[in-house]
Amino acid sequence: MSTSTESVQKTGSYQNVFVVAIVLFLVATAVTIMQYKIPTIMVPIMEQFAIDANTAAWTMSIFTFTGIVLALPVGMLSRKFGPKNLIIAALILDIIASVAGAFVSDIALLLVTRALEGASLVCVIACGPVVLQQTVDPARMGIATGIWMLGGMLGATFGGIFTPLLYYNTGFAGLWIGYAIFTAIALVAFVLVIKMPPVDTHAAEQEALANANKTFTERFKTEYRVFFKPNTWLFYLPHAIFQILLLAVLSFAPTALQQQGMDPALSGLVSTIPMLLAIISSLAFGAISDAMHRCKPLVIIGIVSMAICTPIMLNVTGPVFWGTLVVMGLLAMGMPTVVIAAYPQVLGDPKLMTVGMGVLLLVQSVGQFLGSLVPGMLLGPDISNWFVCGAVLCVLGLIGGLSAIVCKFK
Repeated sequence: MSTSTESVQKTGSYQNVFVVAIVLFLVATAVTIMQYKIPTIMVPIMEQFAIDANTAAWTMSIFTFTGIVLALPVGMLSRKFGPKNLIIAALILDIIASVAGAFVSDIALLLVTRALEGASLVCVIACGPVVLQQTVDPARMGIATGIWMLGGMLGATFGGIFTPLLYYNTGFAGLWIGYAIFTAIALVAFVLVIKMPPVDTHAAEQEALANANKTFTERFKTEYRVFFKPNTWLFYLPHAIFQILLLAVLSFAPTALQQQGMDPALSGLVSTIPMLLAIISSLAFGAISDAMHRCKPLVIIGIVSMAICTPIMLNVTGPVFWGTLVVMGLLAMGMPTVVIAAYPQVLGDPKLMTVGMGVLLLVQSVGQFLGSLVPGMLLGPDISNWFVCGAVLCVLGLIGGLSAIVCKFK
């Protein structure tokens, strides 16, 4: 009989918060850098595989669709096999997919390997916070989550910096294998350092037996109904809206700036500066939430700041634009950290975090998908309705802020 991660655990000492967080930071960086190993070499990839821009775009967008499809199943698998085991399996899959991708010559096979890399990313995103929850002192969850979140942010940045260097010095195969080696290093560190707390085997067997005799309706009434409660959705809504606004800014702000006369290379900074400033805001929001023992005010600040910054970044240039960019990086980009830290409070039962992270990841993936779809619809076929687009997104963000205000953080 498999041991559930929801089993009652024996009380033990927690691991050092910084050791755990740094190892998970390394893991998050590894899987994220895999995702972003294509954008900066998109043109050579198109030439190598003889594909058009629409087909090439699937090498990135397939990650979003993978997240939507696998989010809930991953949460269930984490519950059954344990978050650590699932992360180990995910990293092994990531390594195999990247090594295999190094030798493919057909775009369909490359997309298959990219989908497998996307599956690995989904597993790590869903299980990382659960590992933190089970190994780190709850009083230090804020700073631990902040360090963990940096892995995803810096992974994207490192992918943009190192991918061209590796590609033009080692070639396509060298780049893919090089990132696989980095992921292998992260895997070894994770296996050696992360020690999950011991499980009360007798309690685990009793709980598994009791759950086996429950119908889905019974489990829904006793456990899963929290995911359908209005208060839970009041928590999910600002997170989804934040993803919509973030993707809108990262995807469309460079185009808006170029239409207003900004140099294309300079407009590219839009997608890097907020992520770099998130290094500060993620750690600061995590430390502040630990000190205050509260996350709700920081969630409100994050989503409202994003609501105000989004229309400005789509419609304004000059000093006001760059100032808004800084505000977005320092205030809005800290929100994901405190959302993850606050999630167990909203669910009310730590045992629900395994499935809960799958649900939250689904919400995030849908938000990211809408973030690339909704602005395009608002802008129109000639991509010119910037004021309307900014106004609608601002109102949407303020609705997210109101939702966060009403939501009860237990």
